Amino acid sequence: MNNSLRQSQDSNDLNSIEYLKCFNPATFIFLIILAIFGAIIGIQLLTTLGVTPNTAIIGALIAMLIARIPLFLLRRFRSVHVQNLAQSTISAATFGAANCLLMPIAIPYVFGRSDLVIPLFIGVSLAMLLDGYLLYRMFNTNIFPASGTWPPGVAAAEAIKAGDKGGRQAKILSVGIIVGAVGAWFRIPMAALGTAFIGNIWALFMLGVGFLLRGYSIELFKVNINELYIPHGIMVGAGLVALLQVIFMIKKKPKEQLTNKMAVQTEGADSKRISRSFTIGALGYMSISMFIAVIAGLYSEMSLPMLLLFICYAAFAAFVHEIIVGIAAMHSGWFPAFAVALITLIIGIVIGFSPVALVMLCGFSAATGPAFADMGYDLKAGYMLRNNGKDLAFETFGRRNQFFAASLAFLVAIPVVYFSFPHYFEIGAIPPVAKVYTATIQAGISPDVTKSLLLWAIPGAIIQLVGGPKRQMGVLLATGLLIANPLAGWAVMIGIAVRILIMKLAGEKWKTDMEVFAAGLIAGDAIFNFFNAMFKANK
Repeated sequence: MNNSLRQSQDSNDLNSIEYLKCFNPATFIFLIILAIFGAIIGIQLLTTLGVTPNTAIIGALIAMLIARIPLFLLRRFRSVHVQNLAQSTISAATFGAANCLLMPIAIPYVFGRSDLVIPLFIGVSLAMLLDGYLLYRMFNTNIFPASGTWPPGVAAAEAIKAGDKGGRQAKILSVGIIVGAVGAWFRIPMAALGTAFIGNIWALFMLGVGFLLRGYSIELFKVNINELYIPHGIMVGAGLVALLQVIFMIKKKPKEQLTNKMAVQTEGADSKRISRSFTIGALGYMSISMFIAVIAGLYSEMSLPMLLLFICYAAFAAFVHEIIVGIAAMHSGWFPAFAVALITLIIGIVIGFSPVALVMLCGFSAATGPAFADMGYDLKAGYMLRNNGKDLAFETFGRRNQFFAASLAFLVAIPVVYFSFPHYFEIGAIPPVAKVYTATIQAGISPDVTKSLLLWAIPGAIIQLVGGPKRQMGVLLATGLLIANPLAGWAVMIGIAVRILIMKLAGEKWKTDMEVFAAGLIAGDAIFNFFNAMFKANK
């Protein structure tokens, strides 16, 4: 352990390195309990409501409440770093259990091949663990920088800081939380409004345009753009260009990426680290797709060329899926994981894979992305709480322990889902999106759909190319088009207009207050929707 870390060992200092440790006995037991709680919540909400809310704020609040109990043993929960580990654990367990594990294995069950549930369960469990590891490796690089927006992460960090310090910023955050919760009660998407105050204006503008076009396409153009697969085509084109942009950024020399040595160190612009991450991801997903192909018996129903094509395409689809989902999540706080998985499925149908292969492909692809995006949110929160990485050794140690906490949550989620899914499936509690995937596989895709995908991929690619890798305009436009939420479009547009007006009239001095208030809006929206979803699920 280096000197800077040794100097941070004072247990009386709640910001010391002692409180970064995931494997402290008291913290470890608490995290396991939170992980079980988070996994059960994720399963229950996904099967009853079809959604999985962000529970990160809830984990932090639980730690804050425990810290108020006047017992010396519970003193450590007053540390913002322990609270950060708590929010990392519960959110990883929620998304891991619901989105990465339960939803994918419901696809073969609904398809009528319950014998494939366990093979796919093993595959998606491995994919989830790899997914989280890859984001951990790529966080704070020029592809997924710590300076990126990551809105839910900002909200979690500001909530934790406000609870710790109080003062003026706490009051602003509290007002934001109240306004966010009240707005959410009136079904106003306050998280979208809050995000508009934080993220890249061009990226969010395109997201808002996408929301509005999807919501009003019938009124404006007399067509349903979703039924014509226009959003899917735009995402195909934008996603492929985004992938090429990522590869180009990897190939850049560090001097081209950042000009001074300190910037390279703090921003983590290390092309070797990213290249190695891509290599690990490619080999890892290739191995998992081979495992899935073998254990599902695809070799007995496919020719050797088609089998090899399936293995390569499944690995490619899983990897691209997490990159696109991660980019969308970083810039907007929205990640269209289900929609992008549907796109990879449609392309698989166009290629001509067998129905059973498509079932396995869809489940495998859908399992990657949610854990990747969620860990990005949590690492962003931790980065802010660790003073934005000013002490590199402290930041590195803290980030590693956050990764351990999230991995612990994933490992807890695996047996929770394994022992609970038979009961849910037997009573017909199936994630709704799994039925959509199965219906798509059974219906097949017409030549007109293929033509539409190819046609609309062109403008998607052009918009993404023009906007560049920092704005991600094509990916964000497609994200909005894939999500039917016109109110979120209005919220984003109004938020952008208010933000521009404030900056013109008041200048930079109001920027911090505006961002803290925005974090409150996002946190208030998350808290209300979580408890509202729990209430509905238990009715």
